[in-house]
Amino acid sequence: MNFQQLRSVREAIRHNFNLTEVANALFTSQPGVSRQIRELEEELGIDIFERNGKRLTGLTEPGKEVLHIIERLLLEAENLQRAGQTYSSKTTGTLSIAATHTQTRYVLPGVVQKFRATFPDVRIALQQSAPEHIAEWVLSGKADVGIATEGLTRFEGLVSFPCYEWHHAIVVPVGHPLLSIEKISLQDLAAHPLITYDQGFTGRGHIDEAFRKAAIDKDVVLTAMDSDVIQQYVSLGLGVGIVASMAVDHLPDNLKTISASHLFAMNVTRVAVRRGAFLREYTIDFIRELAPKLSLKQLGEAVSWKK
Repeated sequence: MNFQQLRSVREAIRHNFNLTEVANALFTSQPGVSRQIRELEEELGIDIFERNGKRLTGLTEPGKEVLHIIERLLLEAENLQRAGQTYSSKTTGTLSIAATHTQTRYVLPGVVQKFRATFPDVRIALQQSAPEHIAEWVLSGKADVGIATEGLTRFEGLVSFPCYEWHHAIVVPVGHPLLSIEKISLQDLAAHPLITYDQGFTGRGHIDEAFRKAAIDKDVVLTAMDSDVIQQYVSLGLGVGIVASMAVDHLPDNLKTISASHLFAMNVTRVAVRRGAFLREYTIDFIRELAPKLSLKQLGEAVSWKK
């Protein structure tokens, strides 16, 4: 039994049983992947995968049990490497962060600046994507830390912590009729075309839920992942923007902001790591900079790390 056999099984699951993709991920050949899997099955005396001819189609019942053990073994192997790196070079390495555009653009700059002052020899790799991709990257080890408002709590293999709370804000061009209303209602908003985030991004669920509960139809004419893009199209007069409150601190002169804290539920941005992962000290420092109320004890109980 060897780690290459275990990785072949794990990657087969991650790549939906496509051995060509598995071979690419492991920098080997497809026959090599098949051989690694077969040798492990022969050693264990069970079939891990269901097959249709030579093609893998699913996991057998024994395979489902074995997969949990394989995941733990590979995670502990990675933890062992991180532990060695921690004690051999405490202040050097790479911190890989996966986050949505809103977090990367408006929240992380200050945090990263403080982190770099403390750990000048640690490289930072920022990756931007949708919440579900962020979760997948953290689960696979491609990212050490994931940051998003939505989606991170749905994955059993992740443990996440609240960072901070925020509201949505309304963005309109200068002179827009909504600026003359003292306290905007959902009905007032629904009278105009709306521009906001894609489904699953930056608290979009709370926006939809508010209109649904009030039984008010809305007309979302354009969606985007990027707050800056939303503001650009609002500037063109295509609609009223609904964006994250942290995105309106430096609006261009032709746009104005209106509070929407009374219209939509509070949003909570969370930071997530893989459950059971060994966290290097600089990773812990970064997480606590994002979530200052998080104690070392709480973090230690969630992951394999000890003071």
